Amino acid sequence: MLLTVEGLVRELRTIGIPVSTTEHIDAARALKVIDIGDRSQVKAAMSATMVKRIEHLAAFSTVFDLFFSGLVPTGELTEEGQEGSPNSIAAMLNALEDDELRAMLIDATANNDELMMNALIEAFVNRKANIQQGAQVAGNLYVFRVLRSLDLPDIKEQLIDREGIDAEAPGADLQQRLAETDADHKVELLQQKVEAAVRLQLVADRGASAVARSLRSKLPEDIDFLTGSTAEIEALEWTLAPLPVQLAQKLAAKRSHGRRGAIDFRGTVRHSMSTGGVPVDIAFKKPHPPKPELIVLADISGSVASFATFTLQLTFAIRSQFRSVRSFVFIDGIDEVTDIMQTSENITEAAGRIDDEKKGFSLDGRSDYGSAFRDFVKRWGMQITSRSIVLILGDGRSNYRQPSEDMVEFMSKRAHRVFWLNPEREVSWGEGDSVINKYAEHCSAVYECRNVRQLKAFIEELD
Repeated sequence: MLLTVEGLVRELRTIGIPVSTTEHIDAARALKVIDIGDRSQVKAAMSATMVKRIEHLAAFSTVFDLFFSGLVPTGELTEEGQEGSPNSIAAMLNALEDDELRAMLIDATANNDELMMNALIEAFVNRKANIQQGAQVAGNLYVFRVLRSLDLPDIKEQLIDREGIDAEAPGADLQQRLAETDADHKVELLQQKVEAAVRLQLVADRGASAVARSLRSKLPEDIDFLTGSTAEIEALEWTLAPLPVQLAQKLAAKRSHGRRGAIDFRGTVRHSMSTGGVPVDIAFKKPHPPKPELIVLADISGSVASFATFTLQLTFAIRSQFRSVRSFVFIDGIDEVTDIMQTSENITEAAGRIDDEKKGFSLDGRSDYGSAFRDFVKRWGMQITSRSIVLILGDGRSNYRQPSEDMVEFMSKRAHRVFWLNPEREVSWGEGDSVINKYAEHCSAVYECRNVRQLKAFIEELD
């Protein structure tokens, strides 16, 4: 068991989840006070001692399932040969046709019968995954084969139909939405169980460490804004949660750096008593600078679609942390979306409104930084003040159109600071239609910002 814990710790560190030596020791000690035959207790003890951030729980759960695949959850152990034992259930299921198995799985899913679901899914994996022993293939292929045979969209429809909702009855719309939500959760559970069943067979064939290497996925803070899926970017909400407050604090501190408050006359008099009443040391009151005004210009063009989702998330999250936040989105034109950000209940609603109203779109919908910046300066440029901090989010690729870097120079001269976060790797800056280097000459700083980890680094460097 201790060797298994050591393997678990090693893999967690490899994928970026920090586990200290002390936490490793605590995990080993925890095994002494729990029932190590109870998988749920072992998992709870390991997560409590090793996982410090909620967004790391999913990655931990996957790795734990690999290294502790031999532990069977309490309630699933039966004696060999008894009616209902694994051998007898497997024999019964093997005698059924695919359609019969699938119908039983739908029944078990509808009734939340997880024990039967596990047995049926194992039968489907044995039949449909076609796992080749010794083959160094990631489990995604095997999972795909099983899910294709199950046809999850059809299962979802059947689960909804079982509710028997009368479309003409009062409250039918609400009942329909509740049924769809419940079906979504059940289908998601089915998919998770298929993935787990495939992993168990792979672990039995190759070992936990080998499977962990083939199934490694990035932690939320390492998801690339440009290549991550929309679902992955939207799932960053928990990871982003503390960053707006930190960003506001750092930018406010940067404004006040080196500034003094008004002269503190009482303090000066007190200090002068040690020098015979001569005010050698002038005392100043602690400065209380106002919150800075933040102006966000976000590229939402198709070339940075995933990054655009992130920028809208960030803009939505920081709207309450500054004296004022003005939000603008651009493609080949630019529009202010401050009101949308302030009145939307959540980022999904805000993004939908921006898309429906075609904000940031002017002519052909192809990125044109120069046109967007010229329009911004013409319409709102004189509203930039010495309190303003301008934050530009985009890749700086303008389809070989006029970059109008003098517009960024204008912003820089009026604003307190201009920062630019670029989701592209720095080695690509200046290549092809990238004009980021021209803009960089007029910015306080330009940062590579491909993921949340780099965003955190940007905030920390603001000291």
